[in-house]
Amino acid sequence: MADIKYYDVILKPVITEKSMNGMADKEYTFLVHPEANKTQIKEAVEKMFEGAKVLRVNTMNCQGKKKRRGIVVGRTAKTKKAIVKLTADSKDIEIFAGL
Repeated sequence: MADIKYYDVILKPVITEKSMNGMADKEYTFLVHPEANKTQIKEAVEKMFEGAKVLRVNTMNCQGKKKRRGIVVGRTAKTKKAIVKLTADSKDIEIFAGL
């Protein structure tokens, strides 16, 4: 397994209708590095966003979709999503504030 630094763990936030509804309960969704585990994701969120305290992390591995180009069949890249639940006394994450 590769040595992953905390700034390489979180790739980008997931902005969908379902993830926006979860923000009311302090649940934030991120695309993360495919080899990152739950403790690495927790440490990355707490270091990158000051004042955030993570209660739990749920992860899901998403397989790539099948794509065809002529007779050649391939797959898109695999991804990994993480749903991060913050504690009640932690600060909100600022990147979602204007949405």
